[in-house]
Amino acid sequence: MKSRRFGVVGLSIVGLLCMASGAWAQDLHVMASNPAASAVIESRSSEFFVRFDRPVDHLHSLLTISRDGKVVETLHPRDGSAASVLFARAPTLTPGGYTLHWSVRLMTGSDVAQGDIPFTVSNAK
Repeated sequence: MKSRRFGVVGLSIVGLLCMASGAWAQDLHVMASNPAASAVIESRSSEFFVRFDRPVDHLHSLLTISRDGKVVETLHPRDGSAASVLFARAPTLTPGGYTLHWSVRLMTGSDVAQGDIPFTVSNAK
């Protein structure tokens, strides 16, 4: 009976550690981005970055640009950027509303965090 009770306690502790690990990934904070959230940019802008409050795994992270819920560009971050920055270039975007979606794996393991940055491309020339 005692060993069964310890097994249940052990499984509970493992479960709590897994939940805490996932919560830690969600505590990842965006410190800056280009474009900034809700920014209006010119169509000539082709540089995108997201800077976080801790290092991320560039090889297992991804940036996508969506319009009306459909991915229009998948960007692979450059490996040579700073440890806490995802940086990528994209082709010129046509005017309209977009979302820059980031999905990152933290350097501490398999924890993945993600988020969205809405922005608009203007008609300005």
